[in-house]
Amino acid sequence: MLKERLAQLVSEACDGEITAAEALSATVPLSYLGVTSLAQMRLIDALEREYDIEIDLADDVTFLDSVDGLAAWVSAAR
Repeated sequence: MLKERLAQLVSEACDGEITAAEALSATVPLSYLGVTSLAQMRLIDALEREYDIEIDLADDVTFLDSVDGLAAWVSAAR
């Protein structure tokens, strides 16, 4: 359920340019699918609001490259 919700947030952050199904099944970094830096900032904002977490951009943020990475990071941060 977490991965599905995260994929939905990715899609919303991209204004639907990438579907949740595409984000879930991606075998390349999300940026290769078209997640722009603006969409990434929207995604970070959505993650912080929804999961009551804080993402420090000064830290390693490679977890933003995939839904699996997001799920692992969100799970660890809670």
